[in-house]
Amino acid sequence: MKFSHKTPLDVFLNVLFERYQDKVPAVKKITQALVGQCVVSSQDEIVNDHIAFRTLGVPHLGIQSFEKIFLHHGYQKRDYYYFEGKKLNAFWYAPPSEQYPRIFISELIVDQLSSAAQDIISKYTYHITADPVANLNLDNGEEVGKFFHTSLWTLPTKQDYETLLIESEYAAWVIYNRYYLNHYTISVHALKAGYNTLEEFDAFVEGLGIKLNNAGGVVKISADGLLKQSSTVAEMQSATFADGETMLIAGSYVEFAERLILPQYKNLPVDDIKATHRRDGFETNNADKIFESTYTGQTKL
Repeated sequence: MKFSHKTPLDVFLNVLFERYQDKVPAVKKITQALVGQCVVSSQDEIVNDHIAFRTLGVPHLGIQSFEKIFLHHGYQKRDYYYFEGKKLNAFWYAPPSEQYPRIFISELIVDQLSSAAQDIISKYTYHITADPVANLNLDNGEEVGKFFHTSLWTLPTKQDYETLLIESEYAAWVIYNRYYLNHYTISVHALKAGYNTLEEFDAFVEGLGIKLNNAGGVVKISADGLLKQSSTVAEMQSATFADGETMLIAGSYVEFAERLILPQYKNLPVDDIKATHRRDGFETNNADKIFESTYTGQTKL
């Protein structure tokens, strides 16, 4: 994923991906293997299906704040998703043109947590009394890129992190990682034969010694059978907390998606198939299990 056009959107997406790629070794490992197998000639040839962000549903933050960045640049808000067990809301956003990835933004429904968890989150966010996105020049790509990696609240203590982890692993991830890019997604159907089905691609990735998220099965399949998704298990990173204590915690991961051809277009010649002929959107059951790529049930296997 590399955008050469110098629009503000190109600039901040490049900033996001460069930082993410540096912190998630699986990205380069997969890319280098694809280049080595002559599947692609560089990272730039890989089609990015979507990128995802996690947020906290507290005043002045959450989806209503974060989405403004993408809506400003021509993204269109689409379907709503609710994850009851994980206490999350989410929406996806269609890009202004096909060269850009879809956006998936989720939000923790904080007021559904225990009072103890709410108190911890409030301790770090109570000082935010206005929407931070409102102060950004959204037409300045460098400024927006910097915002994604700017701390809106202080580092948590290890005790607060671990307390949240017990109740909501999503909450713990966000309180430490903030708005850091949660994952990017390789569109496997855009690759050459032998790599362009999810089952084949997963076998290729596992052959690199990379562990895949097996929550709900390695391959997550939508009810209509037209969207298949899988993901790596999050990279573990050494985290230093506000009290100076350290521990290994989940960072970010890589997702893979295969969007199959819609039934009404199944007889089109392969060379005529475009993105509009494939299954769009997302699937709650798939996403619910993809979230668990950062959960200890996966990272400690």
